Amino acid sequence: MIHKEGRISVLLTFVMFAAIILAIMLAFGVNWITIAFSVAFLALFCFVAYFFRDPHRQVKSSANNEILSSADGKVIIVKEVEENEFLHSKCIQVSVFMSIWSVHVNYYPCKGTVVYRNYHPGNYLVAWHPKSSEKNERTSIGIKTEGGKEILVRQIAGYVARRVVCYAKEGDKVFAGEQMGFIKFGSRVDFFLPFGSEVLVKEGDKVRACQTVIANLGVS
Repeated sequence: MIHKEGRISVLLTFVMFAAIILAIMLAFGVNWITIAFSVAFLALFCFVAYFFRDPHRQVKSSANNEILSSADGKVIIVKEVEENEFLHSKCIQVSVFMSIWSVHVNYYPCKGTVVYRNYHPGNYLVAWHPKSSEKNERTSIGIKTEGGKEILVRQIAGYVARRVVCYAKEGDKVFAGEQMGFIKFGSRVDFFLPFGSEVLVKEGDKVRACQTVIANLGVS
């Protein structure tokens, strides 16, 4: 199934590639060269359609104090930082990098209420750059969990990604596994968790949205 954020892109890609293939065939006839070009364009179209896939995702049942991954990908950062946008305190940052092959739908990591949302225009450093969390285009979503803890989730555009889509609005009641947004063409998601949380992943781990528990916030 094609995600709603990609339907126009997929349609336009199909029309453009079909027109190019038709023009090549009319100009040069059907031969091994034009067939090779056609196969190449078909492969590119399949990649675009694959990128915008919207698979059904089974959500792991989690407790109020558990944080599920919002994205498919690889953990590239686990460290203590000072978060000064929303939490205004020392916390633990966990960053998940999504390659161009990952599902790029982002999901809420827990049940709770959106208490903060802010979009930041910015640069397009490679998503694994240490400063991309502060310098790149990004949207920050503050969530107060049912257990009373607050976390910050940040969608970050990468070098190739040029658009961050976020569905969150302040006051929204949200559920783990509900779609939070979409980032186009390579990117990352950062989690800023209360200091003292038990992080259950490490750098290099592969995680799966809605299924991998990345942290336990502890008892409120």
